[in-house]
Amino acid sequence: QVQLVESGGGSVQPGGSLRLSCYASGITISSYAMAWYRQAAGRSRELVAGISPGGVPYYPGSAEGRFTVSRDNGKNTMYLQMTNLKPDDTAVYSCYMVNGPTASGLWGQGTQVTVVS
Repeated sequence: QVQLVESGGGSVQPGGSLRLSCYASGITISSYAMAWYRQAAGRSRELVAGISPGGVPYYPGSAEGRFTVSRDNGKNTMYLQMTNLKPDDTAVYSCYMVNGPTASGLWGQGTQVTVVS
């Protein structure tokens, strides 16, 4: 089956770091742009970062340089390195494959990130 699975979430203190992973099974991701989204309680889903098939990143700006998106197509995995985490970063983080395996794209199940003192 085609599936995206996020991992690496957890609870950290403000200023801490986490590295999220999104592993794709049943599909080769090299042809597809991918993205990280997050949704905090009571808020709408927000684009955190995108990345082209070749690894060119896109950042809307809300992370203010604290987040870095990357990918390893050989491992069918996309990453999100998060540093200097803030309480407002608390959210469920989900990965998304653009136009893959169909034009509807594909979502992972999400991983919880909680930033608390």
